[in-house]
Amino acid sequence: MRSFAALFLLLACTFARAEEPPLTRIAFGSCNRPWRENRLWEPILSDQPQLWIWLGDIVYGNADMANLAHLYAWQKSKPEYQKLHETCRVIGVWDDNDYGESDGGADFPKKVESQKLLLDFLDESADSPRRTQRGVYASYTFGPSSKSVKVVLLDTRYFRGKPGVDSDILGEEQWRWLEQQLAGSSAQIHLIGSGTEVIACEHLFEKWGDYPKARQRLFDLLAKTKPRCPIILSGDRHLGEISCIEIAGFPSPLYDITSSGMTHFAAPALQNFFYDFDKEPNRYRSGNLFCGYNFGLLTIDWTQSPPRITAQIRDAENTVRCEAVIQQK
Repeated sequence: MRSFAALFLLLACTFARAEEPPLTRIAFGSCNRPWRENRLWEPILSDQPQLWIWLGDIVYGNADMANLAHLYAWQKSKPEYQKLHETCRVIGVWDDNDYGESDGGADFPKKVESQKLLLDFLDESADSPRRTQRGVYASYTFGPSSKSVKVVLLDTRYFRGKPGVDSDILGEEQWRWLEQQLAGSSAQIHLIGSGTEVIACEHLFEKWGDYPKARQRLFDLLAKTKPRCPIILSGDRHLGEISCIEIAGFPSPLYDITSSGMTHFAAPALQNFFYDFDKEPNRYRSGNLFCGYNFGLLTIDWTQSPPRITAQIRDAENTVRCEAVIQQK
């Protein structure tokens, strides 16, 4: 009787995975201060995403772990955010302000405690590999095998060295893990989450461009493993933009969709004498740059072969401010 029950449960779980609907709407964002009004939850909810991805700076804390825990609890208590939790899956990764140290990296002394707080906030299960590994990198696969989306979240803090030509961001164990995730994947779409921008490299702020060897290593890994339709999702910048680059050995352009500034954003030139964000150079930018409250939205058209993804940056009125249509060759 027990054997029959176990077999029935296994078949039921297998059938459930096979019948899981494909993702068609994915929303994402970063840079959120719980004590400020977040005007974006209403438009985000109205777009009915099936998945929400935090790309870092979920809260703004420091090395005081009690304060960081308080900020996570404050964010989790907000009714609009609770409604998001009720209507879609929520996953995420950190950047420096929820890591616990501005521009922090491998030498941050409280990163183990900080890791636990992030995973508690994300309701990561007790048996999740993220609970025992060093760093919060993770991968998730959604949808049936014929229409699957793999989300690979990179930890760009735990192993991060000081900026420099030969410095690294991910650490060797994470690089090995990432290659396994890409080389062995049969997913039709791969979303790679990074707290900081990967492609844009001319601005003055944190970016993969400060680690040119690591940045090139990521591009070379994509060319080597050739995952289907890779798209980078990034945050941190307090602005929205879409960047695109050609990679030697890879058949299609690589896009980086940057969404940042859920409760605050980069001031325009008239309000900021230090730096003119509106005229920030980016040789890889596709379309315009947007300084304002924003979130990212991906819509997937599975009737196309290969699937066609519309990537958008939307503002507090749900108006499209940046857009790219992506379909791998």
